[in-house]
Amino acid sequence: MTVLTVRALGRALLARQHLLARSDLTPAEMVRHLGGLQAQAAPQPPYLGLLARLDGFAHPQLSALIEDRAVVRTALQRSTIHLVTAEDCLTLRPLLQPVLEQGLRAGYGKRLAGLDLTALAAEARALVEEQPRTFQQLGPLLAATRPERDPAALAQAARCLLPLVQVPPRGLWGRGGPAAHTTAEAWLGRPLDPAPSLDDIALRYLAAFGPATVADLQKWCGLSRLGPVLKRLAPRLLTFRDEQGRLLYDLPGAPRPDPDTPAPVRLLAPFDNLLLSHADRTRVLPEEYRGRVMTQNGIVLGTLLVDGLVAGSWRLTGEQEVSVRPFSPLRRADRAAVEAEAQRVLAFAGGGGGGAVRIEAVE
Repeated sequence: MTVLTVRALGRALLARQHLLARSDLTPAEMVRHLGGLQAQAAPQPPYLGLLARLDGFAHPQLSALIEDRAVVRTALQRSTIHLVTAEDCLTLRPLLQPVLEQGLRAGYGKRLAGLDLTALAAEARALVEEQPRTFQQLGPLLAATRPERDPAALAQAARCLLPLVQVPPRGLWGRGGPAAHTTAEAWLGRPLDPAPSLDDIALRYLAAFGPATVADLQKWCGLSRLGPVLKRLAPRLLTFRDEQGRLLYDLPGAPRPDPDTPAPVRLLAPFDNLLLSHADRTRVLPEEYRGRVMTQNGIVLGTLLVDGLVAGSWRLTGEQEVSVRPFSPLRRADRAAVEAEAQRVLAFAGGGGGGAVRIEAVE
């Protein structure tokens, strides 16, 4: 069985993420291809994630999709907020419901013990379909009929029991607003998929993130015991081994570039799923740098990619400055590429380009 090196896996991942060459897909097509973009930090990450991957992308394109209800912000993979197409919201939510329920039990099980969750979900549905509500509004309303219960826990129960979506202006570039929620069914005017397919989702994961192990697929979505899914699909797939001997699955027609394929400098968005969707992230994130981009309080910084690997962090301050912190000295050509990418971000953010790019000294 062919062994794929870490570098080969990294190049395959970058190709499928459109980080070797920017794509001419539409923003909606890219959101679907990626299986959604991590979006719990509003509003920048999904926009910056698309900017890194798409030619000619401007933030009004994504804002229009949100306002037109073609894409939505909702809790999905790993129980975190993702920006997904309307169709994926209706398909992924029932598949990933066990992930949200597990998170609810782990975080709020004791505070919800003995509660009639079916009745709570029905009452919460009526409230948020009457009008979109923030959790700060919803919790006290639910507690009015359950005065002995913690309002925050009740709101979190509603989040996990119902397919809630965040409505605009939440998530709109340059506007934003509180995270007010209604149900996906009310917002999209359609029911959840009654028969979603794990097989289809596994194949789409491989298209965007493969080659991958069972553990990788499980890390991406938060579900467990997915080995039988990939075994069932195995006759339709190719298999490889990584350098540790782990079994990798992949789509026959998916790109697997030569490991020596050049990888351009890129600035990845904070919380980019490129860094969060594998059990073994070393194909793009050297282990020695993990703690420098993934903080103890759960923040994932914007990252600098050089030669296909995380080589620093970065942040956008308003519309006027991009600050880059490399983890090792940059070659002259890479430094020039970093400055060009940073100016591209500044132009996108509304500064018209020509803003300040600060490349910090290596510590």
